[in-house]
Amino acid sequence: MSNLKPNSSEPINSLESTNSLEPINSLEPINSPEPIKNITLMNSLNMVALRTMWRKECLRFLRIWIQTLLPPAITMSLYFVIFGNLIGSRIGNMGGFSYMEFIVPGLIMMAVITNAYSNVSSSFYSAKYQRNIEELLVAPVSNWIIIAGFVGGGVARGMLVGIIVTIVSLFFVDIQIHNLLIIFVTLLLTTILFSTAGLINGIFANSFDDVSIVPTFILTPLTYLGGVFYSLSLLPEFWQWVSKINPIVYMVSGFRFGFLGESDINFYVSLGILIGFNVVLLGWAYSLINRGVGIRS
Repeated sequence: MSNLKPNSSEPINSLESTNSLEPINSLEPINSPEPIKNITLMNSLNMVALRTMWRKECLRFLRIWIQTLLPPAITMSLYFVIFGNLIGSRIGNMGGFSYMEFIVPGLIMMAVITNAYSNVSSSFYSAKYQRNIEELLVAPVSNWIIIAGFVGGGVARGMLVGIIVTIVSLFFVDIQIHNLLIIFVTLLLTTILFSTAGLINGIFANSFDDVSIVPTFILTPLTYLGGVFYSLSLLPEFWQWVSKINPIVYMVSGFRFGFLGESDINFYVSLGILIGFNVVLLGWAYSLINRGVGIRS
């Protein structure tokens, strides 16, 4: 007890070793490169996932090209023969152009819409049915990448079908091109829009029959009433107004303007409608996948 010196001014060595502070230089700097490395790694993983998914989607429809690429070419050839040559010769000019020239952009757009939609809706539902989608959900991949992978496959198929139908149309009529950039932008936005719509259909579908309901009972009627075979100026004023509720009218009109330089609706209005629908549907698709609607049990 006599050895204890509570009032001693000397430091206690045992406490000095345990409570000593590390030098400031030994602390990890605030601007550590680790977060940057993690972000770079995640971006790299996302790009690998996107390339893999897009390649898989493209190979899927290229492998069965007899079912995916050949039918649109044959179907559109029949349209060109029946509506263009047989009926078109009796109709005469439409908006200052031959009837065949008038319907070519609409027929191309019709094939593009149908194929972009059906590619994604069937592919996504097949992934759900085979439970492959669960592997994507547990992978360290952004939901936007999942959407982009499926939608990218639909865009590729829609674009390729559009090129094929355009080549087929050259056997029937000389195609005019007013503005190639307008054609490309309208085609790209349309394929993205209907690929996303097909994705949403695949999310909600509970059977393969559900996948075909929307194209049969909604998409096909809207396409035929979308100004593919006629000009809106031929309709009474009331029905012109009703037709403008149909979003496909704006796609066909904008696409036709790129070929002929003439359309029923101002191109910038069509462009704004297309962009607006794309934003809404992409946001909806992201929300559905993020919440696991129709995917997670």
